[in-house]
Amino acid sequence: MGLEDDPFDYRITKDGRVLISRGGRQVSVVAGNAAAALIGKLGLDADQDQQLLARATGNYRRGNERRG
Repeated sequence: MGLEDDPFDYRITKDGRVLISRGGRQVSVVAGNAAAALIGKLGLDADQDQQLLARATGNYRRGNERRG
């Protein structure tokens, strides 16, 4: 199951936090300077948004996993 099948959703709060959810459940909250930087990059491209959200949650492939 990849990002196409189960994408991340996000919501920006009034106080500048980014609430990230996936599958209807909140998985991460980004606040402070990291949230400000993330907000500045979101909304330009849907595929890029998914990659940014995955990286913000720590839920992404780093390229060092072995394939079976």
